[in-house]
Order: sequence, then C-alpha cells, then structure tokens
Amino acid sequence: MTKKIRFTKMHGCGNDYIYINMIENEIADPQAAAIAWSDRHKGIGSDGLVLIDKSLVPETDFSMRIFNADGSEAMMCGNASRCIGKFLFERGLTDKTEIRLLTLSGIKTLSLHVEDGIVESVTVDMLEPVFENEEQFIPSRGLAQGTFVSMGNPHYVIFTDNVDQVGETGRILEYHPAFPQRCNIEFARVENDGIIRTRVWERGSGITQACGTGACATAVAAFVTGRADRQSQIVMDGGTLNIELCESDHHVYMTGPAEFVFDGEVEIDKS
Repeated sequence: MTKKIRFTKMHGCGNDYIYINMIENEIADPQAAAIAWSDRHKGIGSDGLVLIDKSLVPETDFSMRIFNADGSEAMMCGNASRCIGKFLFERGLTDKTEIRLLTLSGIKTLSLHVEDGIVESVTVDMLEPVFENEEQFIPSRGLAQGTFVSMGNPHYVIFTDNVDQVGETGRILEYHPAFPQRCNIEFARVENDGIIRTRVWERGSGITQACGTGACATAVAAFVTGRADRQSQIVMDGGTLNIELCESDHHVYMTGPAEFVFDGEVEIDKS
C-alpha cells in the first residue's frame, strides 16, 4: 500500500531542498526519504529534505528538521530557514513577519521583508559564532591552514586564490580526523568592497550552489583574520548573501532571497 505526500521544491541561492509540511503529513523514515528523493537521476533531486512542523516549545512558532542528501541529519541550514519563512507566510500558515524557528542548533528569528504579499527576502538571526568546540574540532597537524567557526554546525574556512579546489580538497577534508562530526569546508577568496567569492563543500551533500551557515562562517572568519569588515557580500555559485556581524550583540545576521521552484506529489509506502 502506498500514499501520496505533497511536497514543495524551493531554493535559496541555488541551495535546493524538498519541503514537507508535517502538520498535514507523516513520514516514518525521513533519512531514507532524503536519500531516495534527493537523487537527481531517480528522485525529485535536491540537496536534502526539510520537515516543517509545529513547535512544542512555547516561545517558538514552528520547528525545522533537515536531512542531507546522504540521509544524515543536519543541525541547521541558513538557506532552508529563509525558504521556510517564505513558505509559511505565502502559504498562509502564519501572518507574522517575524517568526521564531526551532532548530537543532537553537532558536532562529526570521525577519521577513514583504512587498505586496510576497516575501522578497529574509533576514535570519544566526546567533553568535563559536570558535572553540572540542566536540566538533580538534586542532591537528597537517591540516590545511584555515579558521574553524561553528554556526551551530561546524565549518572550516580556507582563504585561497584557488576556490575551485572545492571538489578535490573538500571531499578529503570533510572526513579529516580533526573533525569528529565531519565538517563543512569553505574555500574563499577576498576580492574588494567587502566581496568574498566562496565555494562550499557541505557535509553530507558535497558541492552545493550555496550554504547559508557557510556564508556566515566565511564572513566571520574574514573579519577575525582582518580580511574584511563587519559587513560582507558572500558570492557563491548560486547567488549572493549579505552578512553582518553586529557589534552590539555579537550576532551574525544573514539576508538573502528564497524562491519556490515547483509543487508535486511523491508516493511512499504506508507500511
């Protein structure tokens, strides 16, 4: 026996996910679904699966779970959180333009920038970056010189003229012994006027068009190493995100677009 699940495909700067409204649906095995549906030849095609649900925490409005294309569960995704804001507002699940979203890396506040009923962009309060985390990063000899930044999930930012090494080197560094939980790897080249060209190897997904937490980590790493000021434009393969490191609260604020791609139905086994 099978049943049909409605889904929505969305992307933020090319970072594309399959979104399921769990208020109306039930998926028994999201890890298996993420693997099957993310396949770009035999499935829907995506960087992973995002589940949107009500939150059991009173001070939040909704919750998010995200599963990478390999089935592993992620702590947070900046691009996905922006898409969730657009989804919730434009699909009539909320009329709020400020949404508190529960994630595995904490509560994120989404500020929606709305014009004529359309969410044109979303600013996400990504909270404070963390530079030392023994569970996620163990300094190691032989590791390419870079900056570790946790944005709720681990990132290692390497400044280099050769950002196109992302496929060859990122694949290796994701599993480096320095990263007990594996790691997202960014290769960044600082250009001018606060513009930083960045390519991303995402833990569990490989090369992606963009990574919201990766853009934040890159901006933070550029600031703390004296390569950029508090505001940066992070130019990735799929688009540009604006990142601000706020001096007053030390939080990182990410602003960027979110787009619908299409809606559809997929069959799953009821048993």
